[in-house]
Amino acid sequence: MKPTAILSAALLCVLSPISFAAPIKVFILAGQSNMEGQGSVDHDDEKDSNGGKGNLVWSMANSKSADKMKKLKNEKGEWVVRDDVQISFKVGGDKILKGGLSVGYTGYGADGSRRHIGPELGFGFVLGDFYQEPVLLIKTAWGGKSLFVDFRPPSSGGQVGPCYTKMVEEIRAALADLGDQKYEIAGFYWQQGWNDMCTAPAIPEYAKNLVNLVKDIRKEFNVPNMPVVVGQLGNGGPVTEGDMFEFRKAQEKGTKKIKNALFIKTTDFARPAELSPCPGHGHHWFANAESYFLIGDAAGEGMKSLLK
Repeated sequence: MKPTAILSAALLCVLSPISFAAPIKVFILAGQSNMEGQGSVDHDDEKDSNGGKGNLVWSMANSKSADKMKKLKNEKGEWVVRDDVQISFKVGGDKILKGGLSVGYTGYGADGSRRHIGPELGFGFVLGDFYQEPVLLIKTAWGGKSLFVDFRPPSSGGQVGPCYTKMVEEIRAALADLGDQKYEIAGFYWQQGWNDMCTAPAIPEYAKNLVNLVKDIRKEFNVPNMPVVVGQLGNGGPVTEGDMFEFRKAQEKGTKKIKNALFIKTTDFARPAELSPCPGHGHHWFANAESYFLIGDAAGEGMKSLLK
């Protein structure tokens, strides 16, 4: 791993621009609440957090992936902060979380809390190790949003989704914040789907809308062959029927129609409710931190395979 720094509250503030000679490799991470990040870092209340089972601290000691997650802390037991992987995520109005990759870049971070993670953590570690050049992750996500309406891309016809518009605006703002720093948009990671699965008319249209989303984002930023990974809605593990089954098929079908794109299956990362912090939150992987770390890690490995 490249040089790291110790986590500090200052990382939640707007940082002074860091200038690099090599172009920064920029990755766009977009979607809804599971991209925002719902994995618990250290909640351990018996009543509300199942005694901490499945949170990140517990998972680093007890899960099947414990060895893989050791790198998340340093020898002093502090959360590692990667200086070579920066992240920018707008939350809570005008608040922007910026700094070196670590825990805490989620929708809960506007108040300074660093008690949740999303897939950006595993994803960023993989890409940071892959590149000698610095990496920037631009995360743009909102809970409870569909591709059918909220993220609806221009090429799908009808009213352009407000989240599509905001996504483009936030990406452009984060790029503008780089100033004169050279950059290359190196990839797009899409983790979304729950609301479309719950909207019957959205499932048959999902594959087409996904193709259009990628086409329009590539056009917006003039990266016609931008690598794309699409994370499966793997909540709850394998299923063989029902809306979840049909939706997953639509996700995969759409991804296969996109050049230079890869569908990332995630059902193997589902963990039991009884070994997770929020047993009633199946839509959020029961807030299991191991699940979120592995989803991001798999998406990062998939992206890496497209970049080789």
